[in-house]
Amino acid sequence: MFAKNSLESNLSKHHKILNQKSVNRKTFHYFCKPMEIKKKDIRALTKEQLREFFVKNGDKAFRGNQVYEWLWQKAAYSFDDMTNLSKDTRQMLEDNYVINNIKVDTMQRSNDGTIKNAVRLHDNLIVESVLIPTKTRTTACVSSQVGCSLDCKFCATARLKRMRNLNPDEIYDQVVAIDNESRLYHNRPLSNIVFMGMGEPLMNYNNVIKAIDKITSNEGLGMSPKRIVVSTSGVPKMIKKMADDNVKFKLAVSLHSAIDEVRTTIMPFNATFPLADLREALVYWYEKTRNRITYEYVVWNGINDKRKDVDALVQFCKFAPSKVNIIEYNPIDDGEFQQAKSEAIDMYQKVLEANNITVTVRRSRGKDIDAACGQLANKS
Repeated sequence: MFAKNSLESNLSKHHKILNQKSVNRKTFHYFCKPMEIKKKDIRALTKEQLREFFVKNGDKAFRGNQVYEWLWQKAAYSFDDMTNLSKDTRQMLEDNYVINNIKVDTMQRSNDGTIKNAVRLHDNLIVESVLIPTKTRTTACVSSQVGCSLDCKFCATARLKRMRNLNPDEIYDQVVAIDNESRLYHNRPLSNIVFMGMGEPLMNYNNVIKAIDKITSNEGLGMSPKRIVVSTSGVPKMIKKMADDNVKFKLAVSLHSAIDEVRTTIMPFNATFPLADLREALVYWYEKTRNRITYEYVVWNGINDKRKDVDALVQFCKFAPSKVNIIEYNPIDDGEFQQAKSEAIDMYQKVLEANNITVTVRRSRGKDIDAACGQLANKS
């Protein structure tokens, strides 16, 4: 903001210009309209920055600790909710900051208990997240981008233009919302998280890592990183970075073919990140972390349903301990991709098991509300 003397000086100069050029009064009022000040989201601040804010404003540093607890451990979305702060302190926060929390715009419940949330962000963009219940757990499938950075032809999300990356707090909020729904509808807290929603997590690496740090922190949700899976379509450089960063969560790779020509046909970015580079990065990952790799794999009719496709997958799995999740395909209305016949699925399962590779065939959940893998496209 301008200092008072500076403002008066500028106004005096503008009055002289008006007199000299006979500019009408409406133009002057428009010229001098004050600029709207955009408040910063308080959740972008670290705890130390919050402490410094209070000290700078004549209060005790521990107030920053209190606010930090409200923001993350208690997931407060309003300064008025921070009841152990004085009214004046809450007003000071209101005057300086904003909490850009998400809002669940619509919630759909599937016949199998799956819940899909259409989540409205502070700038009115929409992403989707899903609660997947089983008898023993509830899993949150969360988004990391508005749209997606990649171009997998079989995925509805990939057809959406990538608008922007999600902030750490927007990722965190999805988890909080699903945890609340898990408690309300399934009588137990959220047990697992998978980054398999909209977007490629490794194309929003820094914000995803910050969100996971908050989710796993005792000052946040306190969830074990071993219950978190980050699923990537395969960005070799970022897989190596995860290994170097010594992350504790699990890695899954959306593979779908271990033959370059086939994979590039269905996942065109494979031309930039070919299987040889991906394999090298995964070797590096395993050597650094000693954590088993999960491959997500859809079998399509006439695309990757031959014995040569299974044999290539077996060879790709052998360089490091791994398991394969064969996932039921969920159509996205165009007919180009069709679920493989049961005989092909059986062939995959038998050949993988014969080579001592753990394999699970997973049936999709939430198909009746477009909440299954590959169907998230803001169709709520």
